[in-house]
Amino acid sequence: MFIKQLYTNCLSEAAYYVESEGEAAIIDPLRDVDVYEDLAKERNAVIRYIFETHFHADFVSGHLELGKKTGAPIIYGPKTETSFDIYHAADGESFKLGGISIEVLHTPGHTIESSCYLVRDEKGAPSALFSGDTLFVGDVGRPDLSSGNLSKTELAGMLYDSLHEKILTLPDDVLVYPAHGAGSSCGKNLGPSTYSSIGVEKKTNYALQAPSKEAFIDAVTEGLTPPPQYFPLNARINKEGYRSLDKILEKGLSPLSPVQVANLLEKDEVILLDTRNENIFCEGFIPGSVGIGLNGRFAEWAGSLLPFEKPLILLTEAGKEKETIVRLSRVGFEEIIGYIDGGFEAWKNDGRSIDMIVNVDGEELAMDLPFDENLVVVDVRRETEFADGHVKEALNMPLNEMMDPASMATLEDHHNIYLYCGSGYRSVIAASLMKRQGIHNLHNIIGGWNSIQQIPNIPLAKENSVLN
Repeated sequence: MFIKQLYTNCLSEAAYYVESEGEAAIIDPLRDVDVYEDLAKERNAVIRYIFETHFHADFVSGHLELGKKTGAPIIYGPKTETSFDIYHAADGESFKLGGISIEVLHTPGHTIESSCYLVRDEKGAPSALFSGDTLFVGDVGRPDLSSGNLSKTELAGMLYDSLHEKILTLPDDVLVYPAHGAGSSCGKNLGPSTYSSIGVEKKTNYALQAPSKEAFIDAVTEGLTPPPQYFPLNARINKEGYRSLDKILEKGLSPLSPVQVANLLEKDEVILLDTRNENIFCEGFIPGSVGIGLNGRFAEWAGSLLPFEKPLILLTEAGKEKETIVRLSRVGFEEIIGYIDGGFEAWKNDGRSIDMIVNVDGEELAMDLPFDENLVVVDVRRETEFADGHVKEALNMPLNEMMDPASMATLEDHHNIYLYCGSGYRSVIAASLMKRQGIHNLHNIIGGWNSIQQIPNIPLAKENSVLN
């Protein structure tokens, strides 16, 4: 038996390749499926099954693409309704894969159709559990993303039953392979590791320490933050189907001249997305563009901030056009109409206007704070990060809320604005959004909070009420 976890860091997503005696199964594939086909070819194996644990909300699955290319059936557990052909597996149904088997465990709670897949080894013993979003390392799936007519409390109760009746009864040495790791918005307390075991989770997972069903429901429903805006869209796409990635790439890889792009921008018909590194972006960018660097949680922030109904034009580093389109497609973007041929240099060499963001270090903030009465410090981290420590009297404007211009209503023309996040990635995105709204007196603090808290002359504060 061979198991390989295929982890995508920018989405905190884990897909799995399981193989025995030349037969393979793929669990929760991403939309770009070449990696699974290539791995099977490399190992002289045939992909027999595609297993889906549930309708994913945080990424577009590769089930349809992979099914068309391999002819393998797409398998979901009970209570699954789709607009395309699938195999509806029964609870407890077993699928033979070479010398091993994969057993379906229907585990509703995160969603109605959520199922886990239990691998039994050549001797029939439980060996590994592919737990989807039912059980994470240190957490369980949030019960508020795909409820239908059920409340999050009702789903949390179902999740408790699923865990205690189907999962925690397994031997302690069974390995747990979840669909996500730390950073995913599908849970609220995911641990740093990407796999675990039943025994370890029994001892360390906060949700499994609850002494009663009622306590469990309270624990998993408390403190849930709103999910990213693209989650409902992705869940619907995974349920109803989507366009071929090849067709999206064909259109998105169309080169556009600066003149063409300028005309589209003037008509306000597109969003210009600049995916260069945040430090390069600050040195010069096209006015009105949104800067989200490929080097961070790119797809997640694009899905959280950009409108899906408006076509995208890309400005990337040379050779990064295809990667950008693939990563955007993973969260549901399909209307990508091209990229600027020649990139930023072509735009600049055409004599067109550019904009910049001023980068400063924390020392400059420390010098200006006592003397500039118009200075406003803006912290764009999430509320919980802000509560754990921030510049005293800073405004908290979480980046995930900033595509709405109303979030910036408190900022005025005379303000001298200093922006920061954790390390400098998110604050540049925020600065680009502010620039789009005509707010130009900006300074981006290099290194963000990581550097600010090392400077003794900057007053800091915590919000204990939020933390508690």
